[in-house]
Amino acid sequence: MNKLYFLSLVALLLLSRSIAVAQVSTPKYSNEFLNIGVGARALGMGNVQVAVADDATAGFWNPAGLLKLPNRYNIALMHSELFAGIAKNDFGSFAMPLDSSSALAVSLIRLGVDDIVDTRRLQNEYGYIQYDSIKFFSVADYAMLLSYARKSNLVEGLRLGVNAKIIYRNVGEFANAWGFGFDAGAQLERGTWQFGVMAKDITTTFTAWSHNVEALEATYQQTGNDLPENTAELTLPRLVLGVGKSFTFTDKLTGLVATDVDVTFDGKRNVLLQSDLASIDPHVGLELAYARTVFVRGGINNYQQYKKFDGGNASKVQPNFGVGFQNNGLNIDLAMSRVNGRDANTANAGGLYSIIISLGYSFN
Repeated sequence: MNKLYFLSLVALLLLSRSIAVAQVSTPKYSNEFLNIGVGARALGMGNVQVAVADDATAGFWNPAGLLKLPNRYNIALMHSELFAGIAKNDFGSFAMPLDSSSALAVSLIRLGVDDIVDTRRLQNEYGYIQYDSIKFFSVADYAMLLSYARKSNLVEGLRLGVNAKIIYRNVGEFANAWGFGFDAGAQLERGTWQFGVMAKDITTTFTAWSHNVEALEATYQQTGNDLPENTAELTLPRLVLGVGKSFTFTDKLTGLVATDVDVTFDGKRNVLLQSDLASIDPHVGLELAYARTVFVRGGINNYQQYKKFDGGNASKVQPNFGVGFQNNGLNIDLAMSRVNGRDANTANAGGLYSIIISLGYSFN
């Protein structure tokens, strides 16, 4: 435990140093695919999970929640399609307790756009069109999270957790990147109240890009562009604070209200509270349960301001809805996440929704 607290202290020192040093030299929204979220329960509640995560998805949301696993072996799977099916987001996790005081999990994430048409060889050297020369490629981001959680002996009810993550990003044959980083989290219960904190990329996450110049050279020369160079980017830390409260209405009807607050340090973002030092993005979720079997969920997140076509300013939020069923260790969850509004002033006024499906199973 002394080693764990020592590592926590080192992580906090590195966090403060990385914010000061990397503020100017790091891009915004680096590795942002890791902030979309996983699990229909969480996405149906507006990505509110830091204080209340308690299943195999906790390895992503807050590894400290792995100490609340319901059974010996726990599996979670998710599939969602974004932007009318153009992008596919998949998640899988396996989690298990090691003993009464510790637990671990392995999680995999893939966000990708497949079957992108490569028409560079469509026209041959004689000017004729050759459709059989068309090729397809994918652009995909992958992440593997190795999570560990342990109870604290100093404070009753305090749970601690850490993630080590490996990132691989691929753009067909044209470019790829490898990255690595660490997250740390904690949860605390006091009666019907639950508190959580999650520090993502606490040491900054390093991602190195490598470009296949030979595959791009001919195209770039024709268009007069400079060939890309191998680069590296740092993902700045993100702090997520969470609190939740449980309610008991009747013997069978219960409820949960929770909120998370995301604090980012990469400059002004289009969120509720923004400054050069930090941007603050709150989101709220709720869950009603009947006999701990049938669940109804809702949440609001992704507050943004935008300029209307008539020149005025407006703001909008993203509503989310979900339902779930649980019985004998089997969880089936469905969520609908609104990713674009019906405002007539937006570029896409038709409204796009993402459907998220999750399966979970835990057993002894």
